Amino acid sequence: MIFLDTCILIDYSRGTISLSPEILDRSRINTVVQLEFLSGARNKRELKKLNQILKRIQLVELDQGIMDLAVQLMNRYALSHGMSVYDAIIAATCMVYDIPLWTHNKKDFRFLDITLFEKHP
Repeated sequence: MIFLDTCILIDYSRGTISLSPEILDRSRINTVVQLEFLSGARNKRELKKLNQILKRIQLVELDQGIMDLAVQLMNRYALSHGMSVYDAIIAATCMVYDIPLWTHNKKDFRFLDITLFEKHP
């Protein structure tokens, strides 16, 4: 499994990167990524396109354990590392489910105990 950060989905929707059917089948997101991704739609046509992409990716559930861990991460890293609420929830999801995170924003996560996915050509 691979957890896709919003930036990966945005690049995929713009055609900047390609995601093979195998990668899409192994990909996971949570509701935070889903909402961030959908918020980028500028019109109904784009919104439909983004929802079509999301249909291929399995949603993992956010539970109280993930939210509690996100609060701990915010308390520990918000001031020292500038961690955002969204990144805390994404990181906590990856930590609880033990899923590597695929992101272009490695600096936002490299200080955490999570695996960062590296796609090789």
